[in-house]
Amino acid sequence: MSTLFKTIALIGKSAGQGMDEILSHLASFLRQRGHAVLVGYNTTAPLDSHDLTAVALREIVERADLGVVLGGDGTMLSIARKLAVYSVPLVGINQGNLGFLTDVTTEDMFDSLSKILDGEFIEEERLLLKTTILRHNKAVFNSLALNDVVINKGAMGRLIEFGLHIDGEFVYNQRSDGLVIATPTGSTAYALSAGGPILHPGLEAFVLVPICPHTLSARPIAVNSHAMVEFELIYADDASAHFDGQKHCKIHTGDVVQVTQSPTPVKLLHPKQYSYYRTLREKLYWGKIL
Repeated sequence: MSTLFKTIALIGKSAGQGMDEILSHLASFLRQRGHAVLVGYNTTAPLDSHDLTAVALREIVERADLGVVLGGDGTMLSIARKLAVYSVPLVGINQGNLGFLTDVTTEDMFDSLSKILDGEFIEEERLLLKTTILRHNKAVFNSLALNDVVINKGAMGRLIEFGLHIDGEFVYNQRSDGLVIATPTGSTAYALSAGGPILHPGLEAFVLVPICPHTLSARPIAVNSHAMVEFELIYADDASAHFDGQKHCKIHTGDVVQVTQSPTPVKLLHPKQYSYYRTLREKLYWGKIL
């Protein structure tokens, strides 16, 4: 048995896509190797028949040496935000559509996991965004984001107006549908659709991408990840801040959204053959005629 990862947590989607079968096979495989197995509390496959017990997040962070995430990129985003602050490394087994973050397939998961558990892996750190929303100079909301922080208009459909400061220096006022603040991980998500550049995950930077700005001169800009980005809402009928598309908070005129780099990154483990550029080619269909 590998001494690197004695206790392994299996954390999956809440339902569907053969979760019960995959979970039972993975648990048996890991136990045969001599690893202790935990199952995340939100993994709702029937556990009793496999002699498995769901545990709370607190027990996972206290006991697990590795988290194996079963699902798609959305599942990984949710789990990564919860476990990053505890420095639990993660491996993703893809059961979703894209698989930018969950790069181990179910077809080769046993072979890939065997090698990773034996120490044959590429370790990668992905930066997180830490956001605080201030209202009358008082913090009213906090969140982490691995992909992006998106501030945009609401149901009224009218442009919002905001001011942007970086490290205390005024950058611009803008009227637009909103702004995407994306990590390198999130640069291939909403930010890319909004016209932003792709940032390599090794870059210490985030990108600021306007959403449908009411001026032709507005362009995406990349800033050092150690910068403090401050978004002040000057006017909006309705506006919200969204975090990885999974959490959100209503914001009001005068609110300030402060975005900085979290001190604890997400740790991902990839198979030795992992290639970021191959992932881009495959997922974005580069060089293929569609």
